[in-house]
Amino acid sequence: MTNTHQLVNRKNVPEELTWDLTAIYPNDIAFQTDIDLVRDLVQAFDTAYHGHLDKLVSIHDAFSALEDIYTRLSHIEHYAFLQQAVDITDATANQLMREFEALSAEISTKLVFFDIELLELPVERLDEIVVANPKLKAYIRQLKKQKEYQLSPEVEQVLATFQPNFSAPESVYGQTRAADMDFDDFEVNGVTYPMSFVLYENTYQYNSDPAVRHAAFKSFSTTLAHYKHTIAANYYNQVSMEKRIATLRGYDSVFDYLLAEQEVDRTLFNRQIDTIMTKLAPVMQKYAAHIKKVRGLDKMTFADLQIDLDPEFAPKVSIEDAKKYVNDAVAPLGSDYQAMVARSFPERWIDFPQNIGKETGGFETTPYGKHPYILMSWTDELADVYTLIHELGHAGQAILTQYNQSILGSEPSTYLVEAPSTFNELLLTTSIENQSTEPRLQRFAYSKMLTNTYFHNFVTHLLEAAYQREVYQLIDAGQGFDGDQLSEIKRNVLERFWGPDVEINDGAELTWMRQSHYYMGLYSYTYSAGLAISTQAHLNLLKNPEVATESWLAFLKLGGELPPIEAAKVAGVDITTDEPLNQTIQFLDKTVDKIIALSQTI
Repeated sequence: MTNTHQLVNRKNVPEELTWDLTAIYPNDIAFQTDIDLVRDLVQAFDTAYHGHLDKLVSIHDAFSALEDIYTRLSHIEHYAFLQQAVDITDATANQLMREFEALSAEISTKLVFFDIELLELPVERLDEIVVANPKLKAYIRQLKKQKEYQLSPEVEQVLATFQPNFSAPESVYGQTRAADMDFDDFEVNGVTYPMSFVLYENTYQYNSDPAVRHAAFKSFSTTLAHYKHTIAANYYNQVSMEKRIATLRGYDSVFDYLLAEQEVDRTLFNRQIDTIMTKLAPVMQKYAAHIKKVRGLDKMTFADLQIDLDPEFAPKVSIEDAKKYVNDAVAPLGSDYQAMVARSFPERWIDFPQNIGKETGGFETTPYGKHPYILMSWTDELADVYTLIHELGHAGQAILTQYNQSILGSEPSTYLVEAPSTFNELLLTTSIENQSTEPRLQRFAYSKMLTNTYFHNFVTHLLEAAYQREVYQLIDAGQGFDGDQLSEIKRNVLERFWGPDVEINDGAELTWMRQSHYYMGLYSYTYSAGLAISTQAHLNLLKNPEVATESWLAFLKLGGELPPIEAAKVAGVDITTDEPLNQTIQFLDKTVDKIIALSQTI
């Protein structure tokens, strides 16, 4: 017998369940036309302003022209990238992406003069630019911070030329994971199950049958192991490149270089990791022990950590049902916010199907001046609503930011970027919880909050960050690594966090191969940083809804206008202390205790 959960080719998925890229360009011809236009605009910009910025009475025309170029470039990138994301085996989509990358390298080389010449202007002149156009505040602030580490114009131009090559390791990883890894089917009790990266990540690791779950984990891990040395070598290219750039620019450490863009220092980075590894670990160990007891497991292994506490109670949720879940959940943010995110369904912001070659997990991205796009794989589970409302949190922030910020200052620090998404997940849990006082439903809501919101964002990604920190410490010390060393580091991190009550079974150490975040600098830890902010803001909302809602919407509009410490204060959160992080952990500890108490009544 064969299990029929088989992925289909992209061409066979229903179009109405896919995202609508015609909102960016109606066809490839329009895409190509804009590429030609951008080249002309960049050449005109270079002719008009290269070598002349210090002579201009006003440079606002230059900024206006630059905004137009980057807006069009954003459209070109998204049109190509979004097609590749849903089917990395599509040769046409891959070619479109290569065309964008070539264009991006060409443009970066030609435009690098602009920042260099701006940095040569007196500080007073830069401040005048902000006074005249406050939407450029983030751009000018970040530019001034770069001055200390700015290289000669010639070197900066060479680095800009090679920019697409710097993203090659991530591209190689993505191709290997989505297109090259060949997973064998596995059999349990006479039933054959197909295996793929997507099927394990989205389905099998949550399977309620321990026989299927453990066989799937073994099969999945066996295939990962075949690629570990290649992936490790590719990853070494990534981190060693980052170290070389850090040294070239004069940073003492690769950590300082990677955190500079986030506008935070190592104090906040280390506090996030160390506090969670020590203070949250006992809370999650307590919850894992409770799952083991309720589910009647002989032992709790790493392969069991993703299972539901009460799988029999998990309701099926259709895409149509999801509309009401989302609308009810975001109601505290007001009717305007509700209407804004409700557009996601009729305007087809979201790509729902599972298909061969599609990226796993979920993400949100917004071409400037267009509506957001959300990738996910819908399986008719409530967990999908959590993924959806998480990405809609990003989408809401992107839209509100675009209303209030220039494209040159629209991106918030990655330290903050996960706060809007996880805040929406907390709204969803509160909404579900308020639907009933029935103990089983309350326990369901609390456990979903733990597993979907906090386990994924506060634990999984934080453990990635703890692993990353050790890897970058090796790189800072001038050492290298191979696949076995990376696996040893990962296993040690998992064992330290989960303690003796969770068996870190063979294959768990290969978890470092499952995530593209490692190719995005020090990004993984920002999930827990953002969630600490969103938890504190959500607790504020429960205490004082009117004030907290106003503060939160103001925070969403900021983009990159303020650095993280100041931006968090707008949301009513002080991240200069460890209070938000400690309060979040206390909140989770109380939640676990509530779940245990409810289990005793069911």
